[in-house]
This record gives sequence, C-alpha cells and structure tokens, in this order.
Amino acid sequence: MTDRIASDHPSVQTVRSTCTETATGVKLEVPAEDREAFPTDEVVRVVLDGDELFARVERALTGDALSIPGIYETPDLARDPSGATDRLTEWTAEHDVPAGGSVLIDVVEPEFLYGLRSPGETAYYNAREPPSDSLSDIAETLEDE
Repeated sequence: MTDRIASDHPSVQTVRSTCTETATGVKLEVPAEDREAFPTDEVVRVVLDGDELFARVERALTGDALSIPGIYETPDLARDPSGATDRLTEWTAEHDVPAGGSVLIDVVEPEFLYGLRSPGETAYYNAREPPSDSLSDIAETLEDE
C-alpha cells in the first residue's frame, strides 16, 4: 500500500503562486524566489483533486519567475497542448480562484511530483519516489518515438 502524505507535512514545501488570465485560459506564476523548487522547461506530475496529471514548467519571458501555463492528461499533451483540454482552467473555475488569486503548489517530490490546492485546504498525496534516471531516459525515448 502506498503511503499518503498531507500537504501540511514538514517534508512538503508549499509555494504560493498567482493565477493570471491568458488569451486561452489561465496560468500559474511562480515567484522568482521559489524557482529552485521547480525544474525549468521540464514536464512534471501535478495532482489536482486526487488526479495525477502533467504540466510543463516554463521560464517567464522576462525576469526570473516561472509559470505553469496549463495541466494536461499526458506528458505529450503538456509538451504540445494544441487542441488539448487544460485541466488547470477547469480546476480554477471549480475552486473559485479568480485572476490575481492565490493557488498553493505543494512540492511533494522536487522536480517530480507537485500538488495544487486552494489556500486553507489540506490535500493528501500518494508518496512515491521518482523513477530512476535510467528508467526516465527509457520512458522519454519511447515518448519521442
């Protein structure tokens, strides 16, 4: 059985992001001072209400901040979201997060597993280790084919 970890556990770092509107939906802006908790231009796993999905963490056009422009069903869709359903837009609407509002990003496993929640909520995540580098390399090779 997989261990579960709460968002308020001491091993979980929480970053406060800002929800901003875009031409196609919303994105989360991560402050520059918290950028070390995220890999840049990489796809990571993100838990939304218990569903494990995928997002690409991108560098902002100016400054040192990062952004998460959307959350998708597969790693491929996170890399190329053309025509895909952005679950982040749905989630912010369901949780009544306005433009300019805060979304908490829990760093469950740095550079691998993150979770989103509204301020004041507690979330629970399945704790697990990221795959070894060799397994990640094999998976990326298969995804690229």
